Amino acid sequence: MKINKLIYIATGWLLIGTPLHAQEMLTKSDAVSIALENNFDIRAANNDLEISENSAKITNSGYLPNVSGSAGTNFSRTNSDLTLTDGSSTTINGAPSSDASASLNLDYTVFDGFGRMYDYKKLKENYNLSDLQSRAVMENTLVNLFVSYYEIARLSENELNQKQTLDISRERWLRAKYSFEFGQNSQLDILNAEVDYNTDSINYLTIVQQLKNEKRNLNLLMGRDVSITFDVDTLIIFEENLDYEVLNALAMEKNATLNIEQGLLRNSHYDIKVASSSMIPKIGLNSSYGWNKNKFAPGNFLSERQSTSLNIGASLTWNIFDGGLSNTRRQNAKLAAENQLINVERTELDLERQMQNAWTVYQTALFVLQAEKKNLETNYRNFDRSKEQYGFGQITSIEFRQAQFNLLTANLNYNQAKYSAKIAELVLLQLSGTILEAQF
Repeated sequence: MKINKLIYIATGWLLIGTPLHAQEMLTKSDAVSIALENNFDIRAANNDLEISENSAKITNSGYLPNVSGSAGTNFSRTNSDLTLTDGSSTTINGAPSSDASASLNLDYTVFDGFGRMYDYKKLKENYNLSDLQSRAVMENTLVNLFVSYYEIARLSENELNQKQTLDISRERWLRAKYSFEFGQNSQLDILNAEVDYNTDSINYLTIVQQLKNEKRNLNLLMGRDVSITFDVDTLIIFEENLDYEVLNALAMEKNATLNIEQGLLRNSHYDIKVASSSMIPKIGLNSSYGWNKNKFAPGNFLSERQSTSLNIGASLTWNIFDGGLSNTRRQNAKLAAENQLINVERTELDLERQMQNAWTVYQTALFVLQAEKKNLETNYRNFDRSKEQYGFGQITSIEFRQAQFNLLTANLNYNQAKYSAKIAELVLLQLSGTILEAQF
């Protein structure tokens, strides 16, 4: 296939990949709002949180009494042969009889050795843990969301830079053709220009495809139709005056992972109390009210009887010795609490390591960003000068191509540095537990 045909096909693809009308502008705040409402992980976490909230209510605590009611009735027909005291006899066939009863029962544990109280505290703590886990899901979703969002922003700017490079290469190719026609260039200049133009076309197509794929990824994260097209805001706002000591203190106070481990530690102490409660006497109250009605068959001394009853009682239960089961549960609960304390200490140390690493990455990213910015400015000046010299024939096309390539590389490197620095900042804010209040 001839090189000009390749260029024609590539140009056709470029036109197809270029939007002919304005697309939806997906702002950062819009992306956050859509994700918080539709993201699958967040929706599932919210349901889990609601389950924990329901479980932490007083109705699930064991503090309220148990009230039960029952009612029943029986009916029968009896055939009887009766002999009276005077020696006479009689026969009764199909004599009806029935009885009906109803009762209302109440049981209440007045004191259970404080086990109920600590179980209820565990339910409350479980709700707090679910809230923290829901927050952790939101934080992870936000980080993933903006990693994807900023990748789209980076690719969008790279697409623009690559398109500008492609336009320059096409202009150079046409210039080489016209110069050859007037005898000012050789066929080699045209071939070099064609190869460079075709290379830039392929690079542009690759960026366009990467951009489309990343937009589908972001749509999936937001829980919406993956085929929706949109543009993103490429403006980057960095947090000002970030201080490591302040962030580190916030991390030890607000980091979701550490808070979860601390909540699990509190629950492990409640488990010890619950296990110990089985060795303490328990006091209970019970009461019942009953109603009974009997209709006797003919031939009985009574034809009908109706009665009501009210019972009130109290009980004391003490597990004096259960073969050592309660003591074993308490010892195991203490050991589990010691292990959870180890987990908290390990998480604190690991968080400090992550904070130091993240801070180093962030500081390095800011330095690289400033260096790439200066490098880009230098390459712009170099390209402008090279373009002028190329127009006057003072440098070769190869030298001009090198200046063009250097400018493109500087642009790509600057974009990478810019968004890498922002992502490094977000990771630092996530570790410090403040990402939900961050600027995006």
